[in-house]
Amino acid sequence: MTDTKNHTAVMTGSLEGRVFTPGSMKEAAEAIELAFDYRGDVTLMLRSGESVSGYIFNRQDAGRDPYLELFPADCPNPQCILYRDIVTIAFTGEDTANGKSWESWVSKKESERRAEAEKNEAVARTKGYL
Repeated sequence: MTDTKNHTAVMTGSLEGRVFTPGSMKEAAEAIELAFDYRGDVTLMLRSGESVSGYIFNRQDAGRDPYLELFPADCPNPQCILYRDIVTIAFTGEDTANGKSWESWVSKKESERRAEAEKNEAVARTKGYL
């Protein structure tokens, strides 16, 4: 599988900006699995020359005709695309989960709680309760 972007994205944990050109059905399945786990839009270049951008919400790689389903960015109706029709997969949308780990969330919430406690303490001192 050809990846047209340098591999610094691997170090940051984000696929944002990368483009994969699968050379086989196995590579297509691997790239689609990455796209399914990606929390942003992808752009698929199809054999027909059409380009489809959207969010992949389902995929079925078992059976005779593996396919994926996505919510197109420009249409309210889901679209089904066969794996064999995909030429490239580009991770074009913002990776909404990039840099957001559980530890970051906990740290942010702890900081917010501390700020709220300090605010409540200041109000209590102003009112003479402390």
